[in-house]
Amino acid sequence: MNLILFGAPGVGKGTQSALLVEKLDMRHISTGDLFRNAIKNETELGKKAKEFMDAGNLVPDEVTIGLVEEVLKNLNGQSFILDGFPRTTAQADALDGLLEKIGAPLDRVISFQVPESELVSRLTGRRVCKGCGAVYHIASKPPQQDGVCDVCGKAEVVQRKDDQEDVIKVRLENYENSTRPVKEFYQNKGQFTEIDGTGSADEVFERVQKVLG
Repeated sequence: MNLILFGAPGVGKGTQSALLVEKLDMRHISTGDLFRNAIKNETELGKKAKEFMDAGNLVPDEVTIGLVEEVLKNLNGQSFILDGFPRTTAQADALDGLLEKIGAPLDRVISFQVPESELVSRLTGRRVCKGCGAVYHIASKPPQQDGVCDVCGKAEVVQRKDDQEDVIKVRLENYENSTRPVKEFYQNKGQFTEIDGTGSADEVFERVQKVLG
């Protein structure tokens, strides 16, 4: 089963992907994580992506498509979850062609719906470990020791630049403007399902399971 998890920044795509990976042994492919790794390693791609991400803007299609293609080609038949891709119709078209070429058809696009006010609250409170990438929230899941990661026990826990409120508003506006046509693209193909993304992670996961049968 091959899926796309769709939704604005902060809707919980990463959390639901982790639950699906645990239950169904799928590969989680997050373009955000791929870019952040490239930035951390200071690759040429990472340097280009950083300029756009720090400003809350989308990374250009050709860069994103190339990155995803490299990952998909090496899955060797393993089912996958795409998280954060595609975000434009050009990316969706390119993905269709790529999946046909590698013989891995898409089964379902699941879109999570969460009010904007809640998204801003989720994102501004999010904190991330600079070392291992573990995710926290100042209200619902703070680290046991302020500013220090529980998982690796030593790295600093910080707010990402793209989780600051002024950048978040740009991200949400860009997301809505750019992805509306992508929703229509998959709706027209009969592959698109919307799910309420509010509530606990387990509650949302129950809704996902119902969609997947």
